[in-house]
Order: sequence, then C-alpha cells, then structure tokens
Amino acid sequence: MIEIIKHNQVRFFSLSQAQELLPLIYRLTEESAREVKYLMACIEALPDKKSARAFEFQDQINRIIEKWQNKLERLGAKPKGLWLADFDKGDGYFCWKFPEVVISHKHGYQDGFTGRILISSNEESNENCPSTN
Repeated sequence: MIEIIKHNQVRFFSLSQAQELLPLIYRLTEESAREVKYLMACIEALPDKKSARAFEFQDQINRIIEKWQNKLERLGAKPKGLWLADFDKGDGYFCWKFPEVVISHKHGYQDGFTGRILISSNEESNENCPSTN
C-alpha cells in the first residue's frame, strides 16, 4: 500500500521500503522526463528561442517539473535535483537518480549527490536482522 503524506511531513525509509516505492517513482519520473524532453525539442525547433511560444513551452516544462516534485514529496521522497530523489533513512539519505532501476547509493545529510557512496551488501542484509538494542 502506498502511503501519501502531508506537505512538509518527514517520512523515514528502510532500504526495502524505498526500493518498494521505486517502481512508482520511476514511472512518474520517466513520464515527466519524456514530456520535458519533448517540450525541449519544441523549443529547439523554434527559430526564435525568445519568442512568446518558447516562453510558453518553458512554463509548461516548469509546471511538469513542479508537479513531479510535488508527487515525490507526497510519497515521502525528497526531490533534490532534476530527476534525483533522496529517501530519508534517519541518519542520511538513500539516493536515487533516474534512470537507475534500484537504489544502490546513500549519503549523509550534509553530503550532496557528489558525496554519495555505494550501499554495501552487508548493510542491505543487516536490514532484515533483528535489532540488538
């Protein structure tokens, strides 16, 4: 079941919860990216890139990206750039970038995309172990 959260509400994810949500986020992102790519091609085809029509296309692009961001936020993910999403894990983020098909990276709260590191297979398997606390 997909959980929709309120605006500005924080949701924490285990790796498996983030992976479970990824197919939906992937589809939303793929659809939005395809629409944006089409509109960018429309702008490129215009003889005057500063025409009213070009600005209309740019406004459409901005609306598509904003809608995509809002949808991800309602699912609990944090859009961090164009087609890039973070999933709060309580001590940092699981990090995903379209068109990756699995979440295989993480980074700390203070690190950005450039600071992301591979999730170790050890960390993945420990997720299913009972806590020793």
